[in-house]
Amino acid sequence: MHLARSLPVNPALCGRLFPKAKAAFTCIPPSRAFLSTSPRQAAKNQVYASVRNLDQFHNYQLISSSSRTPLLTLWTTSWCPTCRTVEPLLRHLVESGIGEAEGGVGYCTVEYDAPDVMEADLGLTYMINSFPTLLSFDAQEAQLETKVTNGRQLSDRKFLEDWIRTEAKRHGNRGAGGPGAGNPLRIFSGLFGKSS
Repeated sequence: MHLARSLPVNPALCGRLFPKAKAAFTCIPPSRAFLSTSPRQAAKNQVYASVRNLDQFHNYQLISSSSRTPLLTLWTTSWCPTCRTVEPLLRHLVESGIGEAEGGVGYCTVEYDAPDVMEADLGLTYMINSFPTLLSFDAQEAQLETKVTNGRQLSDRKFLEDWIRTEAKRHGNRGAGGPGAGNPLRIFSGLFGKSS
């Protein structure tokens, strides 16, 4: 019976099929039927486990891309003291819902000194040369122009809140990717001029 409430039914046919059930549900003309009876859910931020290999990294990018939410990555090492300060702050901001009103984000740390991550040369691919580094991916495209490496900014709660909200507004529209965005082979393409 509940299912019949949301289905478009011809009123004449409804009366013939369910003559005694009129009080239980109302027939809705097809022109007024809704495609969904459930209200739209607000986007929720996602926090993923730390990346320790290339497969995890690509899986998180695909999940983020399919949901049209940016993936925020914090690149850390085991020997970095600043990383141990920044990571809990950033995780708390994402878990507390910063950026959900703007569309939501995914978040993970990338353990740069994990053997599989080092072997895959992810740091070279995305120009990670200091720790911690905060880098956003939108539609699997690294947003190099908004990459943050300044330790003071990374420990500033207000700065991080604003940065997360700005990145959350992307919704798969990319932008700010820089010359090598999306294609690791094009990282140095701007150094040698335009090719024909």
